[in-house]
Amino acid sequence: MPFLELTLPCTEVQQPRYERALEGVGALAVTLADAHADAPDEQAIFEPGVGQTPLWGEMVLTALFPGETPAELLLQALSAADEGLDWSRAAFREVEDQDWERAWMDQYEPLRFGERTWIVPWNHELPEGADATDAAVVRLDPGLAFGSGTHPTTALCLQWLDALAGEGRLAGRDVLDFGCGSGILALAALKLGAASAVGVDNDPQAVTATLDNAERNGVADRMAVYLPGDEPARRYPVVVANILASALVELVDTVASRVADAGVIALSGILEGQEGEVIAAYAPHFDGLVAERSGDWMRVTGIRRRD
Repeated sequence: MPFLELTLPCTEVQQPRYERALEGVGALAVTLADAHADAPDEQAIFEPGVGQTPLWGEMVLTALFPGETPAELLLQALSAADEGLDWSRAAFREVEDQDWERAWMDQYEPLRFGERTWIVPWNHELPEGADATDAAVVRLDPGLAFGSGTHPTTALCLQWLDALAGEGRLAGRDVLDFGCGSGILALAALKLGAASAVGVDNDPQAVTATLDNAERNGVADRMAVYLPGDEPARRYPVVVANILASALVELVDTVASRVADAGVIALSGILEGQEGEVIAAYAPHFDGLVAERSGDWMRVTGIRRRD
C-alpha cells in the first residue's frame, strides 16, 4: 500500500507545534533529521520519546499519511490546526510501503554496548556474540522505535547498565527508567539480571511502545509502565533518566526522591557544557557525581546520599 509523504523544514522552536499539528490530522508516523547533516550515516529519530529528541537548530520533519490522502485537503487541515505555522514549504511524494520498511531496515543494524548488551532489530539475525549464552539481547520493533540505541545519550546509559551488571550491582535489583520512550533501558536492565523494572513517561505512545516491547522480549511479567500521575511513589536502588538537561534540573526533587539510600543513578540527554548545571542541581542529594562524554553528549552518574 502506498503512503503520502510530507517533508517540511523547520527549526527547533517550531518543531513541537508542527509535530502536534501533524499528529492532530492523522499522521501515521513522524521522523526528524538534521537539516545540515552531511554524514552518510546520519540517523533519523523515529517517533521520539519524551525528552529524547536531539534538538538540532534546523531540521527536516517528515510525516506519513495514508496514500489516498489528498495533499491539498491535508494542507487545509494543517493550516486550520495551527494558523500560526507556515505550511507553504511542505513537499509531497508517494512512497511504497516496502520503501518505508526498507529505510528502517537499512538504517538499523545490531549494536553492542559494553561486554554483554545487544540491541537487535526484529528483522535481523543474531550476530556473532549476541548468540552467547550470557548475552543480554533486546529486540526492538521498527514500528515502535522511540529509542534504538543509536543516539549517544541512549548508548551512554546502556554502557552504564552493562558495566553495573558486570560489577554484580544490577542482579536482583529493581530499576526505574524515568522517561522510558521505547523502554530500551528498562528492557536491557531486565535482560542483564534486574529483578524488575518500572518505566515512566508522559507520552501515552511511549507507554504503549514499552509494554509492547516488554511482551515481545518475554519480560512483561517483570515490567510495569506508568504515566507520571499514575506512578506509585517508591524508591529504587538503580535509576536511569535519559531526558534533556533542562528537564533533569527542573525535576531534580522528583528524580532524586526515586533513588534509594546508597542507590545509583545515571542522568543523560545532557549536551556538553550543560553537565555543570546538572551536577550542581544534584549535588545536594548525590555523592561521587562524575560526567562521561560521548561526542557532544554527556552522562552524569552518582550515588544517593543517605537521608
